This record gives sequence, C-alpha cells and structure tokens, in this order.
Amino acid sequence: MSQDLELLTALNRDYVASVQNCDVKRFDEILAPEFYCSNPDKTLVDRTGFLEQTARPVAIRDLHAFDVIIRIMGDFAIIHAATSYTTADGQQATGRYTDCWAKKNGKWLAVSAHVSR
Repeated sequence: MSQDLELLTALNRDYVASVQNCDVKRFDEILAPEFYCSNPDKTLVDRTGFLEQTARPVAIRDLHAFDVIIRIMGDFAIIHAATSYTTADGQQATGRYTDCWAKKNGKWLAVSAHVSR
C-alpha cells in the first residue's frame, strides 16, 4: 500500500469522524482554502460555510463509511464511499459521498465534497 493511499485512508476516517463529532478544529486543518461542499439538500457551501455548518450538532448518529474507493492520480485523489447512519428519529439510513483531495506542499487537503442521502 502506498504512503499516499495509507494517508488518504486515515484522512477519510478522520473526515467521517469529524462530521459525527462536529470537529471544526480538525476540518480547519484539512480543508483547502478553495473548498466547496454540495449538501444533500442541494445547497453549496464554501469553506467558511462548511466550518459553520460543522459547528452545529448533527442529528445523525453512528455514521460509518464503507465500500470506500480511493483513486490517486498524482497530486489529486478522489474518494467515493457509501455511508450508514441512524437518523434523529432512530431510523437506519444510507447515503454516499465523493470527496476530492489535492496534495499541496506535500500535504493532502480536501478541495470539495459531494454528499447525497
């Protein structure tokens, strides 16, 4: 397993855990300045909006990623995954996400995310 693949696998786990834990500090470390996210409700938020959004408690619990596929193309990577989680009313649900990462000055940063449910 390449060093970049190992690092991106760990960053993906961090990213999912940070969503569940509202960890704004961690996202501040791993989001690129030009980061954008398209949310399940079809809104598009920039880095600042995403950090504000992350600070609010999430209504979902037990968020897990599975079927993770990481494709590395030089200093660019795409991560596709499925998710499972428990909704606020206790229902089991699933979704998908695609995150794009860019390696800048030797450090991988998330440049975009697309989340669907």
